[in-house]
Amino acid sequence: MSNDGVNKGRRRLLIGATSAVGAVGAVGAAVPFVASWTPSAKARTAGAPVKVDVSKLEPGQQVIASWRGKPVWIVRRGEEALANLAKLDSNLQDPKSDNPAQQPDYIPKTPARALREDIAVLVGICTHLGCSPTYLPEVGVTSGQGEDWVGGYYCPCHGSRFDLSGRVMNGSPAPSNLVIPPHHYESENVIIVGIDQETA
Repeated sequence: MSNDGVNKGRRRLLIGATSAVGAVGAVGAAVPFVASWTPSAKARTAGAPVKVDVSKLEPGQQVIASWRGKPVWIVRRGEEALANLAKLDSNLQDPKSDNPAQQPDYIPKTPARALREDIAVLVGICTHLGCSPTYLPEVGVTSGQGEDWVGGYYCPCHGSRFDLSGRVMNGSPAPSNLVIPPHHYESENVIIVGIDQETA
């Protein structure tokens, strides 16, 4: 009888200990599983909006921000560059930016393609095969693009050419204009890339 009493107590102890170890193991397995549902800090940062101050950007200068792993070009255009944009329509595949996939609805379909005429905001990826074009702000033969070049972007991979508004030029393998990302102005000189003007 006394042996049965000892065995029952021991059995309860072993069952309790096994249950406790099993519960700890279940929690240990569940924590990484549940954590995998939450995006990492790196993933959250990659999709987060980007703030860019353009107050010190001079005409002809460009800065590059990174948003969602893509380069975003922000270039200040001077008066001459803006005047030249209006003269290029006959040299462009889509001068009026009619492809809705290339820019948000709130971007005017003017030659400047911008919320502020002097500032262009463009995703720096060629619409042909995803290379990153080179910024060539020089005008004429010094650019290496010929006498008629008035500044823009040249893709060294397959020769696509874009104007300073990201509009693709005739004869380029790229099928469409450079993409304009969602953005808005937080203040006169601060652009937030990644949040639409309408939802800001």
